[in-house]
Amino acid sequence: MSLTSAATLATLDRTGPRRITDLAVSEGVTQPAMTVLVRVMEESGLVERKGHPSDRRVTLVCLTEAGASYVRTRRRAGVDAYAQLIDELTGDEVEALAAALPALLHLAEIESRAREVSDR
Repeated sequence: MSLTSAATLATLDRTGPRRITDLAVSEGVTQPAMTVLVRVMEESGLVERKGHPSDRRVTLVCLTEAGASYVRTRRRAGVDAYAQLIDELTGDEVEALAAALPALLHLAEIESRAREVSDR
């Protein structure tokens, strides 16, 4: 799976159903490219298209259960990989990472807010 596909699935998991044009903007690709990507993911059973509840002209891309499961599995694999790497560090290095956690969490919050603003 491409990085853009994985990122799109993660975006849908985090933000809920979205229009193809909104997904294209948030993932930094063209609308035609996102349309092709959504079609491939739809054929794979990871997403589905549904009508907007209040505007029948609008189609939303939604995660299927298989898509949500894929996102959870990738996240779990990432956590496991980092846990194995952390096990290779010295005690002092683990302490340094623990001390850096508040700054890293703050960076994640800043990034999340910036992404929300750019998605509007």
